[in-house]
Parts: sequence; structure tokens; C-alpha cells
Amino acid sequence: MKNQRPLILISNDDGIIAKGIGELIKFLRPLGEIVVMAPDAPRSGSACALTVTEPIHYRLVRKDVGLTVYKCSGTPTDCVKLAFHTVLDRKPDLVVGGINHGDNSSVNLHYSGTMGVVIEGCLKGVPSIGFSLCNHEPNADFEPAGPYIREIARLVLEKGLPPLTCLNVNFPDTKELKGVKICEQTKGQWMNEWENFAHRGDAHYYWLTGEFENNDAENEKNDHWALDNGYVAITPTTVDATAYGLIDELKTWF
Repeated sequence: MKNQRPLILISNDDGIIAKGIGELIKFLRPLGEIVVMAPDAPRSGSACALTVTEPIHYRLVRKDVGLTVYKCSGTPTDCVKLAFHTVLDRKPDLVVGGINHGDNSSVNLHYSGTMGVVIEGCLKGVPSIGFSLCNHEPNADFEPAGPYIREIARLVLEKGLPPLTCLNVNFPDTKELKGVKICEQTKGQWMNEWENFAHRGDAHYYWLTGEFENNDAENEKNDHWALDNGYVAITPTTVDATAYGLIDELKTWF
């Protein structure tokens, strides 16, 4: 039907009870009909992982006018796949991940379950956006991001995105946002990633930790610079992993 409101599918990796996903629902409800399929517990760091060794289960949590919420025992990517297969009555107009508690700038997007949501939506041919805040606290303040989230989503619904391209949007943890910067991904890596601790006399136990090493700190075009300087960082991200620039050279090898 031509008069149908846009259908927006939402998921996350912090779990259905996280404050971030509740705030995202609130910000996006004016834009369309919302369906949520989110993990029943935190799944941070799950990237695009799939559950393949056991079945997964979902159930209805809430149903209001224009809002239906489900929780699922699987990963964020499982949630998107299952929603498409079961509860959606039509292809969504937008897939949104977040709002993540913690930033997904630079290389973090490769590990992020929030971006796993977005990549899966993108692979299914739906314009997709990930939203993250540089604050890991359970009660983080998402309000300053709200108007930007609604406007970015509105523009993507209106204009669309190129095939196999999605948006990775990160917010600095500040009440005074200076505006938007369209960014490239910061070049860097995680260092000192494991902390050893003894457990019942066995020293072969480790906690994942780490320090981010920014190899591109002076580049004002990247997402870390934008976040460090109070701007919303929007990084257009492609899911086509082909290294096109290397194709011709590799042909000369064989």
C-alpha cells in the first residue's frame, strides 16, 4: 500500500533491556512502524557471528500501535535474519543497530555486534545505520544524540544508500555536540589485549582488555578526530571486501 508508514527493524548487541535500544525506539517512533528483534542478553563483540550449533528461540515482549518488540536467544545477526524470516510482513525500509553503549569507530566496527546488525541489513539490500555512543555506562545519557539520530534516519529513509553501503555513526559523550563530520575510518589497532589472572591456581586464564593505538591521530578527516573534538562522526562503510586496486596486479602473478 502506498500510504504505509516506513517499516524500521531495530536490533542491538547490548540486549533487549539495555537503555540504548529503548532510547533508539523512542527517537525513531515518529518516523514509522517499529519492529524490534534483539538479543535476550548482552552479545557485545559478536560481530557478524551466527548460531550454528543449537537452535534459537524468540518470543513476543511487547505489542503497541506501531511498535512490536521481540527478544531472541541468538546473536545480533541471528536476530536480523530471524526477523526477516518470521515476524516481518514486508521488507523493511530501514535497519538500525544500537544505540550501542560504547563507540564503534575505527577498527571496532569489525568486532561490533551492533555493526553486525547493520551489515546483515545491508547485505539484504536494506539501507542500514549503526548508532553508538562513546559511553559504556548502563545509564548513559543519549538525549543529545536524539535529534541527530532522528534526522539521519529520516534522510536515509528519504534518499536511500548505495548498494552494499551502510552508515556507522558514533557520538562523543558530551551534551554540546558541534555538528556532523563525514569521516573516514581511523587507522589503528588494539594493543596489550589480554590481562592474565589466576583462577583456582591455574594461571592460564585471561581477560580481554587492551589499549587503542591510533596510527592516524593528526588526520582531521577520520572518525577519532571528529569524536575527540565534539562532532558526530558518520563513516560510510562498504561491505564489499574486494580489494579492487589489487586485481590487475594479481593477474600479472599468474
